[in-house]
Amino acid sequence: MSTKKKLNIGLIGGGFMGRTHSNGYNRVANFFPALQYTPVLKAVCFRNESKLKGFAEQWGYESTETDWRKMIKRNDIDAIDICTPNDTHAEIAIAAAAAGKMILCEKPLARNLEESQQMVDAITKAGVANTVWYNYRRLPAVTLAKQIIGSGKLGQIFHYRANFLQDWTINASLPQGGEGLWRMDAAVAGSGVLGDLLSHCIDTAMWLNGGIKDVTAMSETFIKERMHQLTGKVEKVGIDDACSFLCHFSNGSLGLFESTRYARGHKALYTFEINGANASIRWDLHDLNRLEYFDNSDESIVKGWRSIHVTDGDQPYMNKWWVPGLGIGYEHSFVHQVADFLESLETGKPCSPTFAEAHQTQLVCNAVQESAKSGSWKNTGVSN
Repeated sequence: MSTKKKLNIGLIGGGFMGRTHSNGYNRVANFFPALQYTPVLKAVCFRNESKLKGFAEQWGYESTETDWRKMIKRNDIDAIDICTPNDTHAEIAIAAAAAGKMILCEKPLARNLEESQQMVDAITKAGVANTVWYNYRRLPAVTLAKQIIGSGKLGQIFHYRANFLQDWTINASLPQGGEGLWRMDAAVAGSGVLGDLLSHCIDTAMWLNGGIKDVTAMSETFIKERMHQLTGKVEKVGIDDACSFLCHFSNGSLGLFESTRYARGHKALYTFEINGANASIRWDLHDLNRLEYFDNSDESIVKGWRSIHVTDGDQPYMNKWWVPGLGIGYEHSFVHQVADFLESLETGKPCSPTFAEAHQTQLVCNAVQESAKSGSWKNTGVSN
């Protein structure tokens, strides 16, 4: 007789992230069979009824809802997964916490610091399990970077630099707002590349290298007005098309971060490099199964950057997949996050990043926004 425990999932939102999360739930039992919990796709909810049934059938959801409030009230839902635009994260999460539901929320946690704090307070009061989908942590090469840094092999850290470059908004006729383009609307998204792209870089950086103390930033909106899909009117654009900042980490190292949607030729170039006294590491999303490593203690005749192919069974997560030499992809990071969340329910150890940890990223984003407006250095208020 099976001793597996079912975890009934209620997914809210059926866009890109709804698909990645659903795939994670569907695949986790195949590759992490020892887990005590098994996710059950109990219900999916979004407003577009013409697409709702097809989404449910494609991904295997047992039922559908068009009102997220009704889903939260259902007794057969254990966990709420929030894959909606940013302006709804706080309201849904606070209501779900009050209903005693576990919560998995897409990043960024909220549009602003006030909403983020309210979400953390609600989670703390309810005492429910929670996590935020900063999925790049779960790519094996990035997790290996964490292990290498933790081992002390790099020595004292001097520099951390990261960028996230795209080019999909270089079009003056591209509208803002509405389905598919809500990330272009500041009222819905909260910010542009800062919340969408740099938040990933910031989360990874603080996970790998510790807290960010202060920042000095600049941002730019290259196209000042766009037609809004919902109103049909030309309106001012409030999001940042590009944002860069310098920072000091708590460990004394310096940081350099850049993100833009105006880097022609780049669709999703996410890289980071860390330079220490003894060694350096760097990673590129375009070659996500490799971690580059330079060790200054190597003999001079063979000294140079080496390429670690992160596919062996003794490397993070890889014993769950194929044989050495065969890589995995972007979608596997979501399978890993589901697995880690289910394991956290067994152990009682929080699944990082929690809402409280994601709030630290929100603190940095807030300081970046304030610095870009004022042109001065801003303290972040990050706790570590």
